[in-house]
Amino acid sequence: MVLLPKGLKALKQVAKEVGLDLRGAYVNLDGGFDSRANRKCIFNAGMIPNITENPRNRKRIKRGRKRFFNETIHALRMRVERTFAWEDKFKRLLLRFERIQQRHYGMKLLAYTLINLREFCGA
Repeated sequence: MVLLPKGLKALKQVAKEVGLDLRGAYVNLDGGFDSRANRKCIFNAGMIPNITENPRNRKRIKRGRKRFFNETIHALRMRVERTFAWEDKFKRLLLRFERIQQRHYGMKLLAYTLINLREFCGA
């Protein structure tokens, strides 16, 4: 995939400017990024690839060493994706009607309050 190496390079640049060390960090991706080149690119950047294996209509199991995949770390990614999906239900946040940052932030807080209220009240 062509986008991943450029994205990793930009991520490393931003982390360097902020002062973060990304060595040993997990990179969670879905099965669409499952390729030898992507895994190698992430590994060479000093990070750990955590990518679901894509079966690609295989009839037999892929030979060779089993690829690293940590299900518990990937489950955290799914929580984040689900939260973004809940946030997308609010049209005002999705289209970003508010031009002033504080108002947009206030709308986000209101949306998250409604999401939590719905979750805790069992509705």
